[in-house]
Amino acid sequence: MEAWKRLKKRTIPELIETTIKLNPENKALSLYGGETITYKELHRRITKISSILKKKGVVKKDKIALIGANSPNWVIAYLSTVFLGGVIVPILPDFHPEDVSNILRHSESIGLFATRAQIMRLSGYDLGNVRFIITIDDFEPSNLELEINTIHRLYEKARETFYDLAEKLGLYGNCVSEEDLAAIIYTSGTTGNSKGVMLTHKNIVTNVIQVAKMFDLSDKDRILSILPLAHAYEFTLGLLYPLSVGAHITYLGKKPVPKLIQKAAAKVKPTVIAAVPMILEKIYKMKIQPLLNKRKTKLLLRSPLRPLILRKMRKELIAFFGGKLRAMTLGGAPFAKDIEDFYFKIKFSYATGYGLTETSPLLSGSLTSETKKGASGRLAEWVQVKIKNPDPETGIGEIYVKGPNVMRGYYKNKELTREVLSEDGWFRTGDLGYVDNDNFIYIKGRSKNMILGPSGENIFPEIIEEKLNMHIYVIESVIYEKDGKIVGKVYLNYELLRDKLEGHSEKHREEILKELLKEIRDETNKHLPRYSQIYKLYEHPEPFEKTPTNKIKRFLYIT
Repeated sequence: MEAWKRLKKRTIPELIETTIKLNPENKALSLYGGETITYKELHRRITKISSILKKKGVVKKDKIALIGANSPNWVIAYLSTVFLGGVIVPILPDFHPEDVSNILRHSESIGLFATRAQIMRLSGYDLGNVRFIITIDDFEPSNLELEINTIHRLYEKARETFYDLAEKLGLYGNCVSEEDLAAIIYTSGTTGNSKGVMLTHKNIVTNVIQVAKMFDLSDKDRILSILPLAHAYEFTLGLLYPLSVGAHITYLGKKPVPKLIQKAAAKVKPTVIAAVPMILEKIYKMKIQPLLNKRKTKLLLRSPLRPLILRKMRKELIAFFGGKLRAMTLGGAPFAKDIEDFYFKIKFSYATGYGLTETSPLLSGSLTSETKKGASGRLAEWVQVKIKNPDPETGIGEIYVKGPNVMRGYYKNKELTREVLSEDGWFRTGDLGYVDNDNFIYIKGRSKNMILGPSGENIFPEIIEEKLNMHIYVIESVIYEKDGKIVGKVYLNYELLRDKLEGHSEKHREEILKELLKEIRDETNKHLPRYSQIYKLYEHPEPFEKTPTNKIKRFLYIT
């Protein structure tokens, strides 16, 4: 049953409590190869961990960080924090420990939920104000407090609902308001570029309602979660919205490589998956394109059997995802045109959307039956859009948006907030596009230069360049994506290299520089998460051309 239709106020605790009351015996969360918990059990575990947090002195507005792979325990840690009125700081598990340290200090987090593996990675790093760490591998009493068992006994003895018991224990209830901060989501890890997006309960829950008005999930749906929960996209579309209708979510517990997705899907038989276009693009290049290039296939597609062949391709693709898939939602990056043409042609059920962390995240989307090639869905309810300085011929300009899902601002960064958020609420997305007569939005460029990682991670070239430029032999650099890999061009410090290169032949000089570029790459990668590591560096023998404000003209070098 749909909890979002019955909300008295737009807060995460209200949303979760309502859906639990409506769907207590439904399956809620599963770990692939592990346990499954019902909505009733989810509530019980939230209550337990909330009690532990309270015993540790957590009060409203305290910041609690959370780092780990997707799992039911990740969800419980998040919800336990916001149920108390705390502010969650979700961190991608692949972030480098240096970046995690920066986020912990910048956010002023007093507590940290993390897996044991993550805790070991952080050994020796400055954790700022963190005064307690709770492992999320198992929430064992030995790792926490004996209060877990105490609460369990109280519950069994009192024979009353956890709603009543939680109120008596003072864990949560009406303490959380719509305008309270729910989360600070960092779009990068370094102190020099930290952007902690502040989202309120109203921002997030409003976006759940906006998503619900565009899609059609029910309590019969099974969701396979493959994108990081630390991202607003997966958290809103892949977690809160399914929970709001009583659906069942399964987590892989490991990196979502195609082989594992196929294996898990065969068992879970998901009906809906939230993904990024790269996943369908990889499947196309690995499995479909080689088949299409065969002479026999080309002949069949030109014959009367064409409709039959296309139906067979769609059937095999759906079988790859478990055989019951009725919809795949895509966001985070544009869909490659030629590849989208194929999926559209075989009538594969997909829906595209557009959004940003700063907008909780979704700004547009649509039902699979309404999908338009090249578009990123129809604008969500309550979202206003204006196109700044549109091109007279194409109508393409910078996208500004306004609505109840737009962030409060960047944490401890008023200057940057003022740059992107006007006093009357208009948010400057930094993206280029236009809106058609049917209210569908088309994204035609990203002025923010962001690269989408293999599992939906946001990769910012500037962050990699900052680390790269710290190398003694690098003066400046440009990082970009090429054939799905992170590559870069560097202008080296030839003055410093004079002794290394002097007296050598041109061929030997090239070999020395080639080896040096590999060394620079390897050294830089030590300070980067796996998903944003550099695949190859190329020498750029002269300074990069710059704008009057001394910024590199990136478009000249991204080839």
